[in-house]
Amino acid sequence: MDRYVLSDAQWAKMEPHCLGKPTDPGRSGGDNRRFIEAVLWIARTGSPWRDLPAVFGNWSTAFRRYSDWRKADVFVRLFEACSDEPDMEYAMVDATIVKVHRHGQGAKGGPQSQAIGRSKGGMTTKILALTDALGNLVRFELLPGHRFDTVGVEPLLGGIEFGGLIADKAFDSNAIIADLDARGAKMVISQHSRRAKPRPLDRELYKWRHLIENFFCKLKEFKRIAMRADKTDQSFSAMIYLAAAVINSR
Repeated sequence: MDRYVLSDAQWAKMEPHCLGKPTDPGRSGGDNRRFIEAVLWIARTGSPWRDLPAVFGNWSTAFRRYSDWRKADVFVRLFEACSDEPDMEYAMVDATIVKVHRHGQGAKGGPQSQAIGRSKGGMTTKILALTDALGNLVRFELLPGHRFDTVGVEPLLGGIEFGGLIADKAFDSNAIIADLDARGAKMVISQHSRRAKPRPLDRELYKWRHLIENFFCKLKEFKRIAMRADKTDQSFSAMIYLAAAVINSR
């Protein structure tokens, strides 16, 4: 099980943000570190909760606890605690598609009530991510697989300052370029050939876009994320936050 075990440094960052600490009101939780490692086991293997090894305790108890922590935004706080101050000299934005397992399509209201849509790959979800200059996750948005990448860019960039934006041609949008100009931020975006007057592209800086692609590769090492098995966006997002907390703190 060592592959799924948190390092002492990671646990030191997470521990103050867990529910059920002895200093919290009400009932104290069980072993919080073991519980987080149980969720990581589920995320890494992509297994159903019922297959959780007995070493992590009762699967039903762990699932209910996961639901409680998700509703309390604990996984968001764990991500924030494990993420250093981002290097926003440059930001990078990109999207990746994940297929939705049939077990992830049974939410109340149907798939259309979640960020699930039909694209060329079938039922899919799109993870739109913003990373810093080092390729560490800063924010993400979930979109149905058939939506354009540019749809979720505005909430990603809102309230964040950065010196420039690196992105591929999927983000060659007049609205995005106008926003960058208004910010005084450098545009490092590959442009469509149909542009009559394309702007110069800093090709050396553009090469660093591989860092956000590297992040997606690390994220998809967690099989429950690579193949979405969570019915709701909230539950799927919690898995992403926890996986990104581990990635950012390596």
